[in-house]
Parts: sequence; C-alpha cells; structure tokens
Amino acid sequence: MSNAHAAALKALVPGHDFLIGIDSDGAVFDTMELKQKECFIPQIVRVFQLQRISKYVRETAEFVNLYSRWRGANRFPALLRTLDFLRERPEVRGRGAQVPGADSLRKWVSEETRLGNPALQAKVEETGDPFLRQVLEWSLAVNAAVAAMGQGVEPFPGVRECLEKAGARADLIVVSQTPLEALGREWREHGMDRLVRLICAQEHGTKSEHLELTAGGKYPPDHVLMIGDAYGDLQAAQGNGALFFPIHPGKEDASWQDLQGEGLERFFAGTFAGEYQRCLLEAFKFILPENPRW
Repeated sequence: MSNAHAAALKALVPGHDFLIGIDSDGAVFDTMELKQKECFIPQIVRVFQLQRISKYVRETAEFVNLYSRWRGANRFPALLRTLDFLRERPEVRGRGAQVPGADSLRKWVSEETRLGNPALQAKVEETGDPFLRQVLEWSLAVNAAVAAMGQGVEPFPGVRECLEKAGARADLIVVSQTPLEALGREWREHGMDRLVRLICAQEHGTKSEHLELTAGGKYPPDHVLMIGDAYGDLQAAQGNGALFFPIHPGKEDASWQDLQGEGLERFFAGTFAGEYQRCLLEAFKFILPENPRW
C-alpha cells in the first residue's frame, strides 16, 4: 500500500458514531459466479496450458474461489491454492498433466504486502522469472475479461434499501480486494457510490488494513460492523475486534432482508454481540468448508 493510499483511509473523519464496512463481489453484487466461471478460470486453463485437465481445473478453482473458506481471497493466493490442490489430485496425475510448480509465486505472495498487478509487474521486471510472467499474463487477461463481461450485474435485491437505512446512522465504506478501477466502475454504474464514504480496493491493502486505518481510534470496536460473504471478511472483522454479519452464498436475498431488519436494529442498539453474533458465525462457518470433497 502506498503512503497516499494509507493517508486516504486514515483521513476519514467520522460523520456518525458507527462504521460499516461492506464487501462488494458476492456480497453486494451477484458477480462472483460470473467472474470466476467466465473470466478467472478460463484464463487459468489457457495461460497455463491445462486444457488436458480443464474439468478438474474448473472443479478445483470453483471450490477454492466460490465454495470454501478461501472464497473472496486475493486472486494470487487463490491461484496458488488452486495449483497446489491440482497437483495433489490423483485424477490429474493419472492424465499426465503438467501442473506448473509455483515456488516463485509462493515466495512472492509470502513476502509482498501489496498483492496486485503493479507489484507483480515490478517483480517480473526485477527478476525476469518466467512463471511470474505467466501469472502476470493471467492476471491482466482476467482484468480484460472482467471489463468485457462484468457489465450490467445488479446489486442483490434489498441491498440498496438496506444501505440507505444503514447510512442514516453509520459511515459506510467498501472493503474489497477487487482492483480499484473495476470496483469503482461497478459502484458508479448503479449509482451505489453515493451511498458510501470511501471505496477501499486491492490497491489500499488488505481488508484488515482497510478497517484498521479507517476505524482505528475513531469508533469503539462494537460500533464497527463488517458485512461480507467470505471467510476473509470474517477474519478482517475479528482481527480488528469488529462485529460481522455474513451474507450467505446462495441465500443472499434472505441475508440482506435479515440484516435490514434484526441485524441493523441490534447493531445500533448494542445487542449484536454475544448470542446473536455466535449464532450467525456458527451458521456461516458451516457452509464454507476448508477441505474439498473429491
């Protein structure tokens, strides 16, 4: 994260006593399935020449990015997890497919704090590493595919009304690992950008950093709520002592109805923590497993 990006988040001046962070893909917009199945995964098959095992690439990448606790993770650790799972699968080994080793990507992900295309481009130019060059080609191709494909996807029913209600008493910010260009375009396309104070994207650091820099020292922890559909959203909330409301994958409409009703009322009344929060987290963790079933 650049100093300018960090300063923009720290500069948020509270307009209310409460802060709500909102994930975007899969929580506000019904884009997760579209982006993964039509943009991310086809480019994995093409760039890394995995046509021979495309069925297993799709199955594995969908598990990682949509149906597991890695849902919503930054694209580079998610790609690494997908390739690791593929190398372990007996069906893949039985077909003689060459799943690329990813040691250079593993090292870069472990050392880099700004996991985006600019940092990866700089690393490729510094090292000339051929596999990282492929990863960069894949990531740029994904962005192009998303720009071409990701238009016209509406927010889930009830989102706009819920955010309008919440915004009357809380400062709202977007907390996402989507690149800023795509994120801003999606929120502006539907006039949703007027509902939030800040749009925090991949370039602004991790989701945990977004909450830390915008909320730290400005709002009591029990006055901060994170809304998301992924385990990483929960971890960002817990890492900052904030509360968490899950948007259940596959039950998004009902989740937003519940939030607009009981969830927000409890948050503003100070009765969200405790038994209500515990029940929400138990149900959420159950639907996002850690281990695949293949």
